[in-house]
Amino acid sequence: MGTRLMVRTTRNVAMTDDGLILLDEAKQILEHVDAVINRFNSKRRDQNLTLRVGAIDSAAAGLLPLLLHDFRKDNPDVEVQLLEDKSLRLVPKLLSGRIDLAFIRHAERPDRKLNTMFLFHETAVVAMSTNHPLADNEDVSIDDLAGEPLIVPERRSRPHSHDLTIKLFTEAGLQARIVQLAGEKQTIVNLVAAEIGLAIVPRWTSRLAVTGVRYIPLRVSNEQVMNKLPLSVAWVKGVRDPVRDAMIAILQRHLKRYADHA
Repeated sequence: MGTRLMVRTTRNVAMTDDGLILLDEAKQILEHVDAVINRFNSKRRDQNLTLRVGAIDSAAAGLLPLLLHDFRKDNPDVEVQLLEDKSLRLVPKLLSGRIDLAFIRHAERPDRKLNTMFLFHETAVVAMSTNHPLADNEDVSIDDLAGEPLIVPERRSRPHSHDLTIKLFTEAGLQARIVQLAGEKQTIVNLVAAEIGLAIVPRWTSRLAVTGVRYIPLRVSNEQVMNKLPLSVAWVKGVRDPVRDAMIAILQRHLKRYADHA
């Protein structure tokens, strides 16, 4: 380069002013390369009329069937490829260009490279065995669940669902009696059917047809506590994609109807 980029001593290594300038230029070059790659990926997708959508299980089972039905009426020639995964794995796939749109849990600090649009809060219900004494109730409160054995998701994989259960009991002045951790909703519901315990789950889970399980509406006084299952849609900033934008437009147009089913 014809100039010194670093100064080395016996104690440490530091960058010179020229080194810092080069580092900044290198970062800009890498960002430009990423933008070019995304632009070509977008152009290729436009030609192929393909939209790659990632979604957490809640969105895949609850929102997407409604959204895809409406989307395909206006865009019959578009092939939609679906990938179901957790939010923490969908975001890297979105940033790397492997998917075009992601339905994820709303993050308090979203990545600055993403456009993120909050959609709605999902409704929580209580899954319990049909043999449970509360199974014939029209609804239940957290006080009704005091001392009941609970099945909850592991926090590292499903922090929002885990925290919802804990917060509901804490706000009621109770301690959640957790007897089992489980990773997937299907596993949780199967454990409920086996009468291992009860579970507080998103309402869409009731679509999992498991014999011996009933889903009871949860009655709460503090609506803020229920705002623990937020759903958002995210996409990469600065990437032109008319097909993706068409799906977002339909989502915005029918959002109230979708939220009513959440």
